[in-house]
Amino acid sequence: MKRKLVNILIFNILIFITSCNKTVKKEPLKPERPNIVFIMSDDHAFQAISAYGHGLNKTPNIDRIALEGALFNKGFVTNSICAPSRAAMLTGKHSHINGKVDNLHAFDWTQDNFAKTLQKVGYQTAMVGKIHMDGLPQGFDYSNVLPGQGHYYNPDFIENGEKKQIYGHATQITTDLALNWLQNKREKDKPFLLLYHQKAPHRPWMPEEKYLDLFDGKTFAPPSNFFDDYQGRLAAEKHEMGIDVHMDLAYDLKLKDKEETINTRLRKSFENMYNRMDEKQKAAWDAYYDPIIEKFKKDKLSGKELALWKYDRYMKDYLATIQSVDDGVGEVLDYLEANGLTENTIVVYTSDQGFYLGEHGWFDKRFMYEESFRTPMLIRYPKEIKPGTEINQMIQNIDFAPTFLDYAGVDIPKDIQGESFRKVVKGEKVNWRDAIYYTYYEYPGEHNVARHHGVRTKRYKLIHFYYDIDVWELYDLDKDPSEMNNVYNDEAYAEVRIEMHKKLKEVRAKYRDSDELDTKYLNETLKKERAIRPLNSIKK
Repeated sequence: MKRKLVNILIFNILIFITSCNKTVKKEPLKPERPNIVFIMSDDHAFQAISAYGHGLNKTPNIDRIALEGALFNKGFVTNSICAPSRAAMLTGKHSHINGKVDNLHAFDWTQDNFAKTLQKVGYQTAMVGKIHMDGLPQGFDYSNVLPGQGHYYNPDFIENGEKKQIYGHATQITTDLALNWLQNKREKDKPFLLLYHQKAPHRPWMPEEKYLDLFDGKTFAPPSNFFDDYQGRLAAEKHEMGIDVHMDLAYDLKLKDKEETINTRLRKSFENMYNRMDEKQKAAWDAYYDPIIEKFKKDKLSGKELALWKYDRYMKDYLATIQSVDDGVGEVLDYLEANGLTENTIVVYTSDQGFYLGEHGWFDKRFMYEESFRTPMLIRYPKEIKPGTEINQMIQNIDFAPTFLDYAGVDIPKDIQGESFRKVVKGEKVNWRDAIYYTYYEYPGEHNVARHHGVRTKRYKLIHFYYDIDVWELYDLDKDPSEMNNVYNDEAYAEVRIEMHKKLKEVRAKYRDSDELDTKYLNETLKKERAIRPLNSIKK
């Protein structure tokens, strides 16, 4: 009897084990969806990230993303201007499709964006910092954003629709808001998406107090084409973004004498920004800039000497604002590590576009030339990306949306125009695009950059400037990486010219662009320019 009971017990145990095994096989555990931290700064040139090797400054925290993940050597935007670039990033579509062709047109928040899609599959979503598009951001459980361009000192923020002023510097405030959401506002059992967007280093480059004098021991030498004469490049010749002529001493370089009469919109704008500071902040600001003002008045610089002085001052302030951005990146990376989130969190660092740091004598962006067309892109995801990976395929900002959906295991909508680069950074063989398309629409407008569109391949770039001019430019990027020699009419490039025209036609068809759409958006922009330009000449 005893032996019979033992046999029955063993039999029941075996049945239980077998049933458990069958249960496991029937309901396999779903893979854990990755968290996503998408860090975007404003006007951060790739030349000003030390991982890219230009030697202007040191960004150790941003560099960490590349050292522990991947660095993109050919990251590009589709439209090099603030709000349209952000719209392309959110929707995965070119400007002529998502409707945000320039800073003047409204963005339709009711259209799909990748945050909305992630929300639907269980992600908790947040956006903090700059988005530069009117209306309450849709697709986010929490938002705390700067209205419009925002201010550097004691800025206003809009938290879930409620406007309030916060004391401090915008860069540190934005970082604090991001960390507060990560620590205190999100539900810890859900995957999360955080869009952490800095205002810096956008014009007028107002550094945090602790970094005002960061680069005082250094004099910056300009790029070799700083004194460009724009020969053979009519659209470039018509620019209004030159450091020597168009960079304002008060608004851009902070040389507003306290007794000086304010007589321009730019200088009045700087006065308004200065007056947002409290007495303590003003005292620190004045202690640094007043001696610079006095020395400048005494030196009476002119000509090339003045242009070089302005370039050096510009670089000092611009790079100082980036140092605070880099600090913030370090704080967020440290939070992820301290809370065991590093392994399952995708971290991206990018900018809404590139920026001219004296190339062609310019500041700002807009043109399809490399320094503004190209943007920094770095990504870390320990589960899939090997440390120290370098990517040389041409990636665009419309590729972020499908890539994030791919990582989250979500079907990519067919109307998204970008492509997932997940396999590219993983090192798998991919039949990747051989050409990328670019458009720029905000003309007539700030900085006088003509409307244009173009196509870039690995070696060549074709640009068409249109509306009140009809100019074509062709560049051999292998022989002329600084784009100083327009070879469009050079018979040695006759076959290349024909092939690039074919390629341009192909990409315009692929992305559903047309002359009719160009005309439509031109007419709309002209109406908006006539309405607002007399009232507002401050740069977007």
